[in-house]
Amino acid sequence: MRVTKKLLLGSVLATAALVFTACAPQPGAAPGDGGDKGPAEVRVGVITSETGPLAGYGKQYLDAFAAGLDYATDGKGAVGGTKIVIEHRDDAGDPDTAVTAAKELIGDGVNILMGSASSGVALAMAEQAAQNKVLFISGPAAADAITGVNEYTFRSGRQSAQDVATAGTFLKDIKGKKISVFAQNNAFGQGNVAAVQAILGAKGATVEPVLVAEDVTEFTPFAQQVLASKPDLVFVAWAGATSGAMWQAMSQQGVLDAIPVVTGLGDRATFGAYGEASEKINFLNHYFGGAADNKVDTAMVEALKKKGAEPDLFSPDGFNAAIMLVHAVKEGKGEVNAMIKALEGFTFQGPKGENTVRAKDHALIQDMYQAKLAASGGTFTPELVDTVPATDVAPAEK
Repeated sequence: MRVTKKLLLGSVLATAALVFTACAPQPGAAPGDGGDKGPAEVRVGVITSETGPLAGYGKQYLDAFAAGLDYATDGKGAVGGTKIVIEHRDDAGDPDTAVTAAKELIGDGVNILMGSASSGVALAMAEQAAQNKVLFISGPAAADAITGVNEYTFRSGRQSAQDVATAGTFLKDIKGKKISVFAQNNAFGQGNVAAVQAILGAKGATVEPVLVAEDVTEFTPFAQQVLASKPDLVFVAWAGATSGAMWQAMSQQGVLDAIPVVTGLGDRATFGAYGEASEKINFLNHYFGGAADNKVDTAMVEALKKKGAEPDLFSPDGFNAAIMLVHAVKEGKGEVNAMIKALEGFTFQGPKGENTVRAKDHALIQDMYQAKLAASGGTFTPELVDTVPATDVAPAEK
C-alpha cells in the first residue's frame, strides 16, 4: 500500500497533524466461524462534534449516518452475517478530545473510526489511523490536507479544492481573467487566497486578494476597493458575526450589481445571513435539500423526515459514510488492509448521485452545484442553477 505525501495549501490547511502513540490492535475483529465468513460483529467508533461550535454539522452527519446505515443494511444493522456495532464519542471540536476517544476505542479493539466535522480533528485522527493501522473515514471536514495524507484515511464528503474549482465555473474561460478574493486577514482568509491562487491561478487567472482585518466593522472602503480594481469575479470567503455588515456594504456600494460575486452556500441556519444581498450572490454549493433528484437522495430525505430532521449541507457526508462502511465490512470482513482495498476505486450511488473513491489518494470525486437564494417574506429558499460534473471540479491528484 502506498502512503502519498502532500503539500498543504496555505493557512486553510495549517492545522498540523498531532503525533500520538497507542498500542496497535490486531488487524481484524474477533473471527467468526471460519471460511469466507466475516467476524460475528465489527465495532465502529464514530467520533464527531455533538457539542461545541460545530455541533450543528455533527448532528447533520450523525442523523444521515444512521439513515444511511439503515439503508445500506436493509434495516438489519448487519452485512454478510456481521453485525455492525456503533460506538459514539463527542469530540466537541477539539483534536485532543478526539484523540483520547480514539485511543480508548482502539485499545478496546475497534479498528474502524469515522466522523470529524473539524479539519483539525480529522488530521489528528488520520495520524492516529496511520500509527495504529486502523481504517478512518472522515466526514464533513473539508481541509485538502486530509486527502492523500496516508493509506488508512478516506473521506465521505467534498474538500476545499472542489469548492474553489466550483467557484471558477462561474467564469466561462478562466485564462486571463482577474479574480479578487475578498476575505478576512486571518488563517481562514489567507488560506482561501492560497487555494484560489493554486487552483484558479494555475488555470491562467490573476488573483488579487483584498484582506480585511478581523476587528474592522466598516466595510465601505473595502467594497469600494474591490469595485475600483474591476475584477471579472469576486470570490468571498467570510465567516463570523460581521458577515451581515460586510454583505450590506457590498450591496450598497454596487459591487453585486457590477461584478459577479461568488461565495459558498452554507447550511440552512445561514440562509438569512445575506440579507438584501441574497438574490444577487452566486453560490457554489456542496448540497442542499432539493439539489439532487435520484432514488438514494429520496430515501435519505424520507428517512430524515421520519426522524424529524431536514436534509442539510452535510447530510450526504453521513449517508455516504454509512454506504462506504457497509461496503468495506462486506468485502473486507473487518480486516483493515482488505477494507482499504475494497474502498479504493469504489464507485457508488449516494444522495448526490455517483461518487468514486479515487484509488490513488482517496479523494471522493462527486458533482458540485451552482445555486441561488430566492427571498420571499423573510424566508430564503435555495434553488439549483446548475450541476457541475464531478470531473470538472476534481482536485489534483496527490
